[in-house]
Amino acid sequence: MSFSDELLDEGEQIWQAQYEHPFVRELAQGTLDPAAFETWVRQDYRYLLDYARTYAIAGTKARDEATMAYLLGVADRILNDEMDLHREFAAEYGLTPADLEATAKAPTCVAYTNFLVRTAHEGSLAEIAAAIYPCAQGYLDVAERMAEIQGDAEHRYAPFVEKYTSDEFRAAVDRAREFVDRCGEESPGERDAMREAFLTSARLEHDFWEMAYTCEGWEI
Repeated sequence: MSFSDELLDEGEQIWQAQYEHPFVRELAQGTLDPAAFETWVRQDYRYLLDYARTYAIAGTKARDEATMAYLLGVADRILNDEMDLHREFAAEYGLTPADLEATAKAPTCVAYTNFLVRTAHEGSLAEIAAAIYPCAQGYLDVAERMAEIQGDAEHRYAPFVEKYTSDEFRAAVDRAREFVDRCGEESPGERDAMREAFLTSARLEHDFWEMAYTCEGWEI
């Protein structure tokens, strides 16, 4: 069994909780409250800026040209491809890119992005690989479950499912999985730290759906 599969086995309960979350199920059915989806668009836009930053910092820690090119390339694709989907969704709500950039992070978004950026600065390349993996693999797995629920139905959220089940996104997830496996093989002494980083990010992935569904904000 590959190390990435070991991590996924350890995170099975977290994955199942994501599959069953009402945000996920209602988005797949097309019944999700638009306010919840707008919250996701705004918060995930802010999240992706730091997700790209995490990849970029990881790129500076790479010891070989191929790994550096891979990590910095992902950062570029996040900023110039994946975030375009968010800009398109935002336009449906009358939001401009400036509105998205001005959005204040909700507490869960702060917790998740702070964890990623801190791991990028303070952790090893192996820890970073594990910390960024749940986002990629999780979105593919959740979107595949959404596609099963959605069936042939068309609704306003269909582009979300299409994006995260696309061949291009699947290829990106395969690369992330390969990176985790390589780090686990090359740095066996880092595996416990990788597990901890992976599970922390996985739990925060679940909490991100809850944040969007409840339109989480600051109490004070």
